[in-house]
Order: sequence, then structure tokens, then C-alpha cells
Amino acid sequence: MTKGDALLAVDHLTTVFDLPSGTVPAVNDVSFEIRAGETLGLVGESGSGKSVTALSILRLVQSPGRIESGAVVYKGQNLLTLPESGMQAIRGAEISLIFQEPMTALNPVFTIGDQIAEALTVHGRATAREARAQAVQLLEAVRIPEAATRVRDYPHQLSGGMRQRVLIAIALACRPSLVIADEPTTALDVTIQAQILDLLREMRTAFNLSLLLVTHDLGVIAEMADRVAVMYAGRIVETGPVRTVLRHPQHPYTQGLLASIPSGPPGRRLVAIDGSVPPLGATPSGCAFHPRCPSRFEPCTSAPPPDYTVGAAHDVKCYLHDHAAR
Repeated sequence: MTKGDALLAVDHLTTVFDLPSGTVPAVNDVSFEIRAGETLGLVGESGSGKSVTALSILRLVQSPGRIESGAVVYKGQNLLTLPESGMQAIRGAEISLIFQEPMTALNPVFTIGDQIAEALTVHGRATAREARAQAVQLLEAVRIPEAATRVRDYPHQLSGGMRQRVLIAIALACRPSLVIADEPTTALDVTIQAQILDLLREMRTAFNLSLLLVTHDLGVIAEMADRVAVMYAGRIVETGPVRTVLRHPQHPYTQGLLASIPSGPPGRRLVAIDGSVPPLGATPSGCAFHPRCPSRFEPCTSAPPPDYTVGAAHDVKCYLHDHAAR
């Protein structure tokens, strides 16, 4: 696939934080693409850089963070070179973001109807009266019962699952081409999680959406994504079709994540990856995963590995696939 075929192409994106100890990368030389109508799953442990990547696409990284280099090309236009007024026209209208915690994302002093309507009026998609009618329609679309009444409710009057549905309604209000869902089911119980995932799948089909699904849950990735990008310590270490990566993982980190999923009879000891994701500013030299990797060998500590192609559209950053190094 050429870059011209992609709806969104993130190219060598690096986002850093200026800390008293120095400048440290949270997203390090990250590249991936999303085609029209496709769902890409971005998966990794907490602290791996997934949410910072999502915020960087929309230029919402707050100080002391900043985008240092790279390109984010949406429909052929580099978003990183747009003036802020241009980005305001993109956010919400062309690319929407569903936050992981609806109680902090929704304004507690405005009704949910007003907040949905605002998304439409700010982008000039409807008059105030039209926006109120469309707010009811959007609540019905995300399966909130008695939408005509609920539109006057405040966020605290809704359950967690209902609030998440409201965030989805706001994200879809202007019919964007791309929706970024940042851990959209994290704060919900298992039954409600399944309902929200079903809803996202329905909305993707109904609105012909592309979806960037940010999560730490491989089960969600298996159910929702077409392709997956596995992230560790600010870098994407493996990408490929979701079935290929989950059935035949090639990076030791991906293998460890899959092995840690509970399975087998009750009482069986859980498998864990030794250690933890290095904190910001303490990334080890070479491959960042090498202190936790059971397969590490000489080159792993010296320099970050490049991408190695291990199958059809399947790439991995691991020296195990460099036959000259072994």
C-alpha cells in the first residue's frame, strides 16, 4: 500500500516531554497507516505511549509535552503544519476522539443534549434548533432509551455505560471519517463493555468509519480490529493483520502479552512478563524490551532494531529475525 492509499498516515512521529532531567521521548519514531473503513488496534501495557500517540494525532499534547518531529498526514494534508484554526476545523468534524473516562470528558453543568448540539453548531453543521433535534436522533442511534427525555439530563444522572454512549454520540455528530477511541471500555463492567463494543461495530458500519482503537486488552483487539500495532516504551514493535499477529506473534513482547492471558483449568498459575514498562526517561539502550526479554542476545543492548518483514504486511522490530546477527 502506498501512502496515497491511506486515510491517515503517521510517519516517524516523535513526541517528547521537557522534564527537569532533560528531554525524553514518550512516542519514539512511530509510523503506521489506517485505510478508509479499517480498524487499527493500538495495543500495549499502561505507560507504553498509546494515549500520547492518539493525542499527538490531534495535536492535543499538553505542555511540557510537544511533538518534536514527524508527520501526520490525513487525506493528503500534514496536520502538523496546519495553523491552529485549521486543526480546530479538523477536530470533531473530520477526526473525533472518544475519551476513556466519560465523567471527566463531559461537562457536568451542561445537559447532554447541549453538549451534543454544541459539536454540531461549532462546526456549522446545524442551527441551534436543528442541533437539538439531531441530538435526540444521535442518542437514539447509540441506543439510549427515551432519548427525547434523556436529552435534558445532566451527566451525573446517567450510568457509566450511558455516559460512554453520549461520548460516542458526540464523536459521531459531525459524521467524521476517523474516530480515535482511547480505552473506550476501561471504566465499564464486562457486560457494558460488550454492549459498547457492539455499538462501535454497528456505528463503524452505519457511518462508514475508520477506527483507531487504543487499548491494553487483546480480547478487544481480536474482536474489533482488522490490523494491530503492538507498542512498547514509545515504539511500535510489531504490526500486521490481527489474525496473523495473534496466532503467530513474532516479537517476544507480543508473545508475552498473549501468554499472560488467563487460560486453562482453574488454579493454573498465571504467566507474567518479568519486570515492568520502563518509566519516562529511563528507557534502556538498544531494544527497550531487552531487560525483560528471555531471548535477548548481543545486539539487543547496543541499538534499537529496525523493522524486519516476517510475512505479508507483517513487520517486527526484533534482532531474532536478523539472520546475520544470530
